[in-house]
Order: sequence, then C-alpha cells, then structure tokens
Amino acid sequence: MEYQWMQMRITEEQDRRQREDNIRKRLPRALEELHGSLTECLKSYTEAFGAQAASIQFVSRGTGHIHIEIRDEAEGRWSGRAHIDISNDLTLPGFKVERGGEPYLVEVGVLAGDKLFYRDGDEYITLDELTRRILDRSLFPKLVG
Repeated sequence: MEYQWMQMRITEEQDRRQREDNIRKRLPRALEELHGSLTECLKSYTEAFGAQAASIQFVSRGTGHIHIEIRDEAEGRWSGRAHIDISNDLTLPGFKVERGGEPYLVEVGVLAGDKLFYRDGDEYITLDELTRRILDRSLFPKLVG
C-alpha cells in the first residue's frame, strides 16, 4: 500500500538534497565572486591610503580561502593591524569569516538563473552589504560605532 504523505515527503527530501548539492557545487565559484568584489573594495582603499595598506590573497585549492591583511604605516614602517580569513563552510552552506573573535557566518544559496543570495541570520543581504560587513570593522575601526 502506498501512502500519499510518504511519497510527498520523499519528493520534498529529494528536492532538498538536490538544492543542497547545487549550492555545494556552486560555493567555490561564489567565493571567487566574493574575492573579486573584495579586491575592488581593497583597490579603492589602497589608492586612498597606500599600496601597502592592504593585501588580499586567494587560495583556490580545496574548498577555497581568502586571506586579507590590513596594515598601518607609522614612522615609515608598515605593520599588520588586522587579518580577515574567509572560507567556504560546507556544513552551513556558506562563508565563514574569521576576524579575531567569534566567526561571522553567512549562508549562501542559489536562485533561478544561477544567481546567489546571501543571508545573515534571518536577514537577506546584498553582495554590497556583505562586503561592508566583512571589511568595515577592519578597515575603519575608529569609525565603527
């Protein structure tokens, strides 16, 4: 005997697993896209404060990793002020941002047309807002309030 509720739940679970698999496959490219946006932000920052003021590195092996270093100049010497590490978190699925202290977790999902969405808790955010939330505290610590 077939139970209608069981078939519906099986279909729902198959759909959920397919969506989860799609985002896991999409996460490496999502991190590359985030890297491009962060690079643009840091380009503006280094144009304003000097080429040594910030650097960004992208390591694509494995699930991917972005490392950002922010520096200050004092008496002609540059010294590190802040580090930001961003990696894919397959269990979320999304990004894990380490800035010293509690990690900042951002869920990433795929919409129709291979477009991404970002969610911080219950709040959906744009890529522009995501870059601000990642960089603002580290780049402008005295302006955050």
